[in-house]
Amino acid sequence: MIPPIASRFVAGETPAEAIAHVEELNERGVNAILNLLGEHYHERPPADEDAQAYQTLIEDIDQSGVDACVSVKPSQIGLDIGEEVFAENFADVVETGDEHDVFVWVDMEDHETTDATLDAFERLTTEHDGGVGICVQANLKRTGEDLERLSDLPGKVRLVKGAYDEPAELAYQEKSRVNEAYRDYLEFMFREFEDGVAVGSHDPEMLEYARELHDEYGTPYEAQMLMGVRDDAQYDLAAEGVEVWQYVPYGGKWLSYFYRRAMERKENLLFALRAVLGR
Repeated sequence: MIPPIASRFVAGETPAEAIAHVEELNERGVNAILNLLGEHYHERPPADEDAQAYQTLIEDIDQSGVDACVSVKPSQIGLDIGEEVFAENFADVVETGDEHDVFVWVDMEDHETTDATLDAFERLTTEHDGGVGICVQANLKRTGEDLERLSDLPGKVRLVKGAYDEPAELAYQEKSRVNEAYRDYLEFMFREFEDGVAVGSHDPEMLEYARELHDEYGTPYEAQMLMGVRDDAQYDLAAEGVEVWQYVPYGGKWLSYFYRRAMERKENLLFALRAVLGR
C-alpha cells in the first residue's frame, strides 16, 4: 500500500486504483495520461510484462469509459535491451490502443534514446494515422530540427523543458536559455502543427504564452501537468475551458518516483516534510 505521504504524486499500485483517480479527475474536467512506473530493464521478461500490462490497461480504460490515455517509456519496454525489442513492444501497445480508441504517448528519455524513439514514433504514427504522441525536450539543442521533422507527421507532440542532466555540448544549461528555447519552439509548433500542441509545463508564464499563441494562430492545444504539482491550477485551467491532461503514475515501483518529485521542487519537499512531521 502506498503511504499517504506519496499518494499526492502516485495514484496507487493497481490499475483499478489508477482508474479510480481518473474518475475523480474527470469529474473536475481533467483528463489523465496513465503511466505504469518502471524503466531501464536490461532483460526481456520484465519489458514484455510491462508492455502486456499496458495493453491490459488500455482495455480497462476502454471498458471503464474514463477520459484517459497511456504513456510508455522506451527503456521500460525494451530499448535498453535492443531497438528491435522496443519497436516490437511499442507496436503491440499502439495496435491495442488503436483497437480500443485509446491514445498512446511515448515519453522521451535521455539524449542517447532520442533517435530510436523518434524513428519508432514516425513509423507507428504514420501507420496509425496519428494515434500516437511523442515528447520532445526544449533543453536539447537538436530539438528545433526534430520539430521540423515532426511537423510533417500526424500525431501529437508534447513539449517539455527537459529534466535529464545532459552534457553541455548537447543541451542548454542555463534556465533562462531553456526558457527562451521553450518559447521559440512553442511559437513554431502553434504556427506549423495542424494536429495541435501539447504544452508540458507547470510554468504560469509558458501556459499564458500558449494561450496567447492559441488566440493568434487558432491552433488547438492542451496543457499537460504532473499529478501532485499545481493541482489547483490544473482545475482552474479546466474550468476556464483549457483542455487539461494530468500525467498520472501508478504501480509498485513508486518509491524512487516519489523521491524525485519530492526533491525537485521546494514546495514538494515542504509538503513531504510536513507529512512526516504530522503538521
